[in-house]
Amino acid sequence: MLLTIVADYGTGDLAFAEVRQRLALLLPEADVTAIPVPPFDTVSAGFCVAQLAFGEGPADRVIYANVAPRQDSDAPRAGNAGERLVACRLRTGVLVVGVAAGASMSFLAEAGLPLRAVRVPDAGSQFRSRDVFPGAVAALARGDASLLGPEVTVAAPPPRSVVYVDGYGNLKTSWYDAPADVGARVRVDIGGRQVVAVVSDGVFAVPDGQMSFAPGSSGWPTGDGRHRACYELFARGASAAELFGHPGAGTPVQILAG
Repeated sequence: MLLTIVADYGTGDLAFAEVRQRLALLLPEADVTAIPVPPFDTVSAGFCVAQLAFGEGPADRVIYANVAPRQDSDAPRAGNAGERLVACRLRTGVLVVGVAAGASMSFLAEAGLPLRAVRVPDAGSQFRSRDVFPGAVAALARGDASLLGPEVTVAAPPPRSVVYVDGYGNLKTSWYDAPADVGARVRVDIGGRQVVAVVSDGVFAVPDGQMSFAPGSSGWPTGDGRHRACYELFARGASAAELFGHPGAGTPVQILAG
C-alpha cells in the first residue's frame, strides 16, 4: 500500500515525521511518503491531491491531505476544532481522505466525485493530523465504510488561476483551454506583473529565453469522460515564478492581448 501525505508542515519538519510515525504504527504495511505545500495553501494541496489520485499507480494507494487553516469560522475555537474530515474512493480503488478546507478537496468535487463526511471528531487536539485523524485513515484504508457519513459540498476551485508552483518555477494553472491560437503572443498578468508568453502546444515549443503558455504534464479526467490538461507558464532558461514575483496558488491569471 502506498500512502501519501499532502500537508503544509514544511519540508523536513518534525510534524511530517510524527504523522508518518503514527501511520506506520496503524498501517505498518504502508509505504508512506510526504508532499509539502506552502503554509495554509489549500489550492496547492487540492491540486496535488487530484494529480496523485487520478494519476497512474497502484489501486490500493491512499492520499491523506491535511491543510487546515481553520478559516471556516472567525470565532474562537473550542478544543482546537477545525474543518471536517471527508473521504472519497475513486472507481480505480484509490482512497482520498482529507480535511475539507478551502480548495483542498475542490478539484475532486469538480471532477464529479462525491465527498462524504468521516465520522471522527473535528476537535480535541491542535495536531489533529497526528492525534485524531490517522485512526480513521487506517480504518478506511482497510475497508471500514461504517465511518462514512452523508455527502458534503465544498467550494469550487479558483478558475483561471495559479494552482501550483513546481520546483523549477513553472506555474501550473487552472486554464484548461488555449486563450488564443497556437503561435499567438499574449501578455499574461499575474498579481499586476505582466510578461509576454507564446501560446503553444508544448512547453518547450519556444526558443531559449522566452515563455510559453501551453498544456503541461499535469491534468486528469473530467466528469464527462474527457481529459483535462492544465496549462502552465514555462520560462525556458529561467523561472516563471520569479519573473512574476513568486505568486501564490490561487492568484488569478489574466490573459491580455499581445
